[in-house]
Amino acid sequence: QVQLVQSGGGLVQPGGSLRLSCVASRSIFSINTMGWYRQAPGKQREVVAAITSGSNYNYADSVKGRFTISSDNAKNTVYLQMNSLKPEDTAVYYCKARLINGLGYTDYWGQGTQVTVSS
Repeated sequence: QVQLVQSGGGLVQPGGSLRLSCVASRSIFSINTMGWYRQAPGKQREVVAAITSGSNYNYADSVKGRFTISSDNAKNTVYLQMNSLKPEDTAVYYCKARLINGLGYTDYWGQGTQVTVSS
């Protein structure tokens, strides 16, 4: 199992920046995939960025060039640096960890944090 605790987020003007943090209760070396998702009102949850096997980085097309996912293995922490924020980035952001086992996989979620981009 893994517990995830998120921090960061808040209100920012268009064009601004925010950084989200996600601290895992175990070494992220032991986690197959760490990712950030978001869910806007009335919309499905969508993937924003993910790190798989510690070295494969993937981004949603909508955030490429603006968002960066990174990790600090010593702190068991994954970050999402968000630059050039747009109003359409407004959503609740969730951290997710996926553990693969012999029966398949299990996903664990952080508590979510609100990001609001508005002037």
